Amino acid sequence: MSQDAADSPSADAVSAPRPEEGALRLAVAAVRSAVTYVATSLYVLVTAPIGMLLAITFGWKNILYVFGHGGVRMALALTGIRYRVAGREHLPPVRRAAVYCANHQSNVDPPVLFEALHPRLHIFYKAELNSLPLLGRAFGHGGFVAVDRRNRDQAQRAIETGAASLRAGNSFLIFPEGTRSRTDVLLPFKKGGIVMAMKAGVPIVPVAIQGGRAAMHKGSRVVRPVQVSIRIGEPIETARLSLSDRDTLIDELRARITALLAQGPVTPDEARANRR
Repeated sequence: MSQDAADSPSADAVSAPRPEEGALRLAVAAVRSAVTYVATSLYVLVTAPIGMLLAITFGWKNILYVFGHGGVRMALALTGIRYRVAGREHLPPVRRAAVYCANHQSNVDPPVLFEALHPRLHIFYKAELNSLPLLGRAFGHGGFVAVDRRNRDQAQRAIETGAASLRAGNSFLIFPEGTRSRTDVLLPFKKGGIVMAMKAGVPIVPVAIQGGRAAMHKGSRVVRPVQVSIRIGEPIETARLSLSDRDTLIDELRARITALLAQGPVTPDEARANRR
């Protein structure tokens, strides 16, 4: 088709989705979402007790991550969520502990980043998730750290626990905004996870994730198939920093994530280059 034809009103009319097509897509997404919720719940019910039993009895903590990644891959496949990554060259070696610091736009961000960034990524997460019995217990046995920001003493203990885990060689994912941003503007950063990295002297890896907000509209439980974009920035070393440098570090980290977001979604060519 010529450029003139592509720009003509008749071409627009042909290419524009009809209302019934939009309704059909929503219905398909609703069915896929329902199947995903059921399948994921059954998966957790079966694998979580097995994984925890093996982890407790034989010390096989890795089995929890094997099951975790399997569940995430299943959920992403069922809902039709895909992702592209640029900047893999900035990822620290797997054996080197780091804190991966990402913006937060959607409920799909944590599982996508868990799958994309590291094979054994621990998560600094909201204590409210412990209300999910099996999942909360699995998180604990997997080395995830719950933080209750309403309880200052507990939050401080969580930071110390996370710093000790980092010093032991475990990497963490944190969302310093603390909750999902409803716009493309970053929310103010919480300091806990960043202080945790500084106490352990490990690098902080800035990560920008985009596209997930379109997967789940506000107030809806329907998960729509989307393409998520992940950009990984150059790590910021913290080994020579003191806690008095905290605010300067937060400003630099925020600026780097903002710059990564400004680059826009990862293109297919960038994603292919990162697979080489």
